[in-house]
Amino acid sequence: MEYGLIGEKLGHSFSKEIHGMIGDYSYELKEIAKPDLTAFMQEKAFKGINVTIPYKQDVIPFLNSIDKAAEEIGAVNTITNKNGKLSGYNTDFIGLQRLILSQKLELKGKKVLILGTGGTSRTATAAAKALGAKEILIVSRSVKADDEKASASKPAVISYEQAATIHNDCQIIINTTPCGMFPKIDDSPLDLTPFTKLEGLIDVIYNPLRTNLVLQAQEKNVTAAGGLYMLVQQAIAAYEYFSDNQCSLEKAEEIYNTILRQKQNIVLIGMPGCGKSTLGKKLAASQNREFFDTDILINQKEGMSPAEIIKTKGEPAFRDIEASVCKELSSKQGVIIATGGGAVLRKENVLNLKKNGLIFFIDRSTSFIKPTDDRPLSDSQDKLEQLYKTRYPVYTSAADCHIISDNNIEHTIEKILEAL
Repeated sequence: MEYGLIGEKLGHSFSKEIHGMIGDYSYELKEIAKPDLTAFMQEKAFKGINVTIPYKQDVIPFLNSIDKAAEEIGAVNTITNKNGKLSGYNTDFIGLQRLILSQKLELKGKKVLILGTGGTSRTATAAAKALGAKEILIVSRSVKADDEKASASKPAVISYEQAATIHNDCQIIINTTPCGMFPKIDDSPLDLTPFTKLEGLIDVIYNPLRTNLVLQAQEKNVTAAGGLYMLVQQAIAAYEYFSDNQCSLEKAEEIYNTILRQKQNIVLIGMPGCGKSTLGKKLAASQNREFFDTDILINQKEGMSPAEIIKTKGEPAFRDIEASVCKELSSKQGVIIATGGGAVLRKENVLNLKKNGLIFFIDRSTSFIKPTDDRPLSDSQDKLEQLYKTRYPVYTSAADCHIISDNNIEHTIEKILEAL
């Protein structure tokens, strides 16, 4: 192959898509079983490759030279082949630094906790050192008796309990564990409540786009970001090594924003009857995306409409069913989702829908909404008006974007696309 990514399992990799946007070159995903790695590396039938789990250390013995940062980290994720000479680099180190800087986080003189002890933890340690962190602590699930002692080259290792009690004055947290990654997107490595001095959080996970850890940080008004920007930037850095050319900052940002738009769900919330379903279908058709309506999915699942469920089983039972549907949809990427009018009344639904989605409040005047018998909570104009007053602050609080909608659906679609 010309260029590509090697690893043991590559089913959820975004690398081919990203490299396809960076330059005009062939880029393949190549899964390699462990017994076949030696033959592949000795054959050298590539111009440049990226390397992922579990081979970032295993490829080092085959290299003729290794970059200083990669050597310090002890892991290589980019290899160039120049006239049969293999050179190794760690562009995760570059990507993570660029992610931290993109969030305008200042690490100089700060106390930094790094969650996890694997290869990415070593990358984060090197990045934090390069950015001037005053103190770096590694947080581990299994701490040995002599782990807490730090040296000039090795940060101290502490437990999660120690992090939450003794070291909860840290200013920066970087998560390098897979906790919260697809498909186990409900997990989180720790609770941020005790960390009252926290200024910034970085999670290297990019699927989902916002983990529970990122969402909790954002709820605390802490600057936080997932790992998609790092993924794009490390790919761009790899291209620069492959080609000996620089990618402009403008192009790099354009690639990131394009990938983000492709992966991010568009979630529509708002009053019953405000036109979310009609809007969602047209928006999905115009963007060539899949469309999901939570009320339709509930009907398919239960064999009854939402109104029938509320009348026969009560609203709490309906909300439980609705929550399970929102949770199912939270793992999807790049789709349009229209929710029921009361879906955001439960915080768990909002958090689930935000993991991969941008939430749009479709705010339509009640003068444009007609009461109907199939909506028992808003089957009269008085009920409709009261419901709007009650739910308005809930909608605005849950939404990432507030869209004032008129009777022209095309205008509303334009506003949504402009906000992306």
